[in-house]
Amino acid sequence: MKDTIRIGNREFKRAGKTYVMGILNVTPDSFSDGGRFFDPDAALAHVAEMIEDGADLIDVGGESTRPGATEIGVEEELKRVLPVVERIKARFDIPVSIDTYHAKVAEEAIKLGADLLNDVWGGKNGSFVPQVAAASGCPIVLMHNRTDSAYGNFFRDVQHDLEESVEDAVRIGVARERILVDPGIGFAKDANQNLTMLHRLEVLHRYGVPILLGVSRKSVLGAVLNLPVEERTEGTLAATVLAVAKGVQFVRVHDVRANLRAIRMTEAILREKA
Repeated sequence: MKDTIRIGNREFKRAGKTYVMGILNVTPDSFSDGGRFFDPDAALAHVAEMIEDGADLIDVGGESTRPGATEIGVEEELKRVLPVVERIKARFDIPVSIDTYHAKVAEEAIKLGADLLNDVWGGKNGSFVPQVAAASGCPIVLMHNRTDSAYGNFFRDVQHDLEESVEDAVRIGVARERILVDPGIGFAKDANQNLTMLHRLEVLHRYGVPILLGVSRKSVLGAVLNLPVEERTEGTLAATVLAVAKGVQFVRVHDVRANLRAIRMTEAILREKA
């Protein structure tokens, strides 16, 4: 396997470097930014800001996956994300990820230039996004998720679930070198289970693929710090520093500039060189 993974027109190192994926929610009900970027012009302005702040990729999502969020139809999701993906690719030279578990959305986004598929169901629960990845050759993030949290042995079960997602994707034709995994912080896990996942992130290297971590502003930070969403920056930064130390390749965040600075400082300490 190559020592880089190609996403769009960029090569990303598989080891020794952590990259920043900037979050763009084009939803009216996101838990983190309250629909601030639902308007396409506001979305494009925010993308420009994240790129200026140092984002390496942009992750576009059209349906909130927060607990209790209302599911939307595929047509509504298409209407939200496709114009934004098209405008980002026309205006900016940056890889774009599409955060969806609907195959149709993934297919149409790829046609408009999306470079990475980000499947919050990891191919499970009726998601056919890995089939789209297999047919298109597009790289894919397989996130850990479940319909319930009835674990026998929590950490062992999560590892098994992720391994199953990876092997199922390879079986249907997704090249292993185009797969990333995400431990799914905040999905089918309580606060303590989320902390266990963060503490043991290095175990996820067992799959031999890059790791993407999304903790930004999530409820586990609120549970520990007793803080509302808008005051969880420091908690997010602590998780990002840990991710760098654990060898995570990508962090998915809202506050690009602050997280990039934390990454650079942590990497300098680890290599003992300014």
